[in-house]
Amino acid sequence: MPLVTTPNLSAPDDFYEALIDAHKDLPIEESHALNARLILLLANHIGAIDVLREALEAARQHPTDR
Repeated sequence: MPLVTTPNLSAPDDFYEALIDAHKDLPIEESHALNARLILLLANHIGAIDVLREALEAARQHPTDR
C-alpha cells in the first residue's frame, strides 16, 4: 500500500480545529509529548513499515522538494 499524499481528509478543517484544541493551554514539552503519542498511535493504526518509512522520508523533505 503506497503512502497517500493527496488530500484525503473528509473534514480537514474539523481535524485541524481538534488538533489545535488538543494543544490548547499545554506547555511546550507537553505539546511535543502529545504530538509524539499521536504519531505513535497513528503509526500503529497504519501498521505497514514500508508506508511508515515512506511517510518519514516525505516528512523530512522540504515541501518544494516533492
